[in-house]
Amino acid sequence: MAGAVTVHLTEKSAQRPKHINESAGVRIVLISVALLFLVLIVLLPLVSIFTEAFKRGAEVYFAALRDPDAASALKLTLMAAVISVPLNTLFGVAAAWAISKFRFSGKNILITLIDLPFAVSPVISGLVFVLLFGAQGFLGPWLSDHNIQIIFALPGIVLATTFVTFPFVARELIPLMQAQGVQEEEAAASLGAKGWQIFWRVTLPNIKWGLLYGIILCNARAMGEFGAVSVVSGHIRGETNTLPLHIEILYNEYQFSASFAVASLLVMLALVTLVAKSLIEWKTAQKTPKGDG
Repeated sequence: MAGAVTVHLTEKSAQRPKHINESAGVRIVLISVALLFLVLIVLLPLVSIFTEAFKRGAEVYFAALRDPDAASALKLTLMAAVISVPLNTLFGVAAAWAISKFRFSGKNILITLIDLPFAVSPVISGLVFVLLFGAQGFLGPWLSDHNIQIIFALPGIVLATTFVTFPFVARELIPLMQAQGVQEEEAAASLGAKGWQIFWRVTLPNIKWGLLYGIILCNARAMGEFGAVSVVSGHIRGETNTLPLHIEILYNEYQFSASFAVASLLVMLALVTLVAKSLIEWKTAQKTPKGDG
């Protein structure tokens, strides 16, 4: 019996991850380095933003948030996110469905194009839209003749935001749907289910948490986008400035308290997004079956 117990413990030790066998000193050093990096790179900048925002008192802080230009920037930021995120969600689901469920020529090209915004500078993407839709651009004369304004207006901001954020939902869903395979959809089809029935009752329940995770990441990126929006917006104060652009203008005008106050608003939106992301991750972990070990 003692020999069996010893063999069982030896097997358990062999299966144990190597990091658990590290000495206490090594673990303390690794954890300390991670925490120090987190404090210096993340926590201190966040604390300094709120410290500077309230440096001249709560009255100045809330006055900066009540400023009409700040309200306009917040409204425009939310509008761009509300329009671009659903568009990217539709594209992400369609692209992930096509890539993971079907075989077709050009699949690798499609995957590469989805990753394009990760490789291209946002400023370059903004310039591309100016070359296409600007007054001297390829479609500029036609748009001018039909009294359609894209650059230096909401449509241009939405286009730029959509471009830089469209990989997030697709890139979250593609590996998830590829790992799930097509067995459940094929079983549903063999029982007589139609395309939309299969999607709503089989595919969507399997990907809903990954989809929500991708939407949250896409929304966070959309609200914080600066480079591409800066190029296509024209920096028209109170009209085409989003929150990041408004913060830059205030800072360049040496209105530091106001700029940090508006920045704190953007940080709070980011923190709400982070909380939602953490809840989705927790919910996903709850749904994931635990191993036997």
